[in-house]
Amino acid sequence: MNETTVYIRESLQPIYPPEEIRSLTRLVIEYVCGLPLHEQILRKDTQLSSAEKRRVREVVRRLERAEPVQYIMREVSFGGLSFEVNPSVLIPRPETEEWAEYLIGTETAPGLRVLDIGTGSGCLAVTLAKRLAGAEVMAVDISTGALATARRNALRNRVSITFRQADILAEPASAFPTFDLIVSNPPYVKDREKAAMARNVLDYEPHQALFVPDGDPLLFHRRIAGLAREKLVENGSLYVEINAACGGAVVKLLRQKGFCPVKLMQDLSGRDRFVIAHLPPSASLNL
Repeated sequence: MNETTVYIRESLQPIYPPEEIRSLTRLVIEYVCGLPLHEQILRKDTQLSSAEKRRVREVVRRLERAEPVQYIMREVSFGGLSFEVNPSVLIPRPETEEWAEYLIGTETAPGLRVLDIGTGSGCLAVTLAKRLAGAEVMAVDISTGALATARRNALRNRVSITFRQADILAEPASAFPTFDLIVSNPPYVKDREKAAMARNVLDYEPHQALFVPDGDPLLFHRRIAGLAREKLVENGSLYVEINAACGGAVVKLLRQKGFCPVKLMQDLSGRDRFVIAHLPPSASLNL
């Protein structure tokens, strides 16, 4: 195994930083050989079979092309659950997991009716269905591939979710029932920000789920705010992820729509990451 470890590290050295190489090396060995880290340490003198070595080389070649290791392994952890991921869905980020945990600790009423807009892999919808007591969850996405993945993840994690294919920019509010809670991690990366993005994101993750026009960076947030304004019950909550550069603009938009209070939240690295907004009784259209 030592020989294989050296091969992986030397192959990836021109592309990845040292700390990431150590993590990738561990993940590759675990993926190919089924050995978690503690067993890798205990069995470092174990010889890999020819088939295992061949599989390692295949994985390393894909990593050398900057393909995300999550797509290679087709699996990622989120909220303590296991999710399938593939190029039809974004890879769930730790920052999204942070605000999901905050939401779960805050929205504790039983039987909440939840809408997840742009569900992708279903990581938010499934996690909320699993961990919010008695929640009834609907998840929508425009992508056929994303919905198929999300459905498989719901089955994998044994939760019941209503899935719908819909273009949220075009779907009328009348097509939806009312909700107590709406969540969304919508596209918010400006087109001009592509130049600064890593290859593993730009070359592999679905652009439809990432980018918005430079001239209209709040395209999805504006539509989500309008839908939430119509379909949230009084005192209902909206949680939406944002571009850190647009936090103030999203807060202003939601206040103009009648939400109060509206709170801009940071992730653990101190970057503006999501906004929480509530629809007071005086603003609700569902009286």
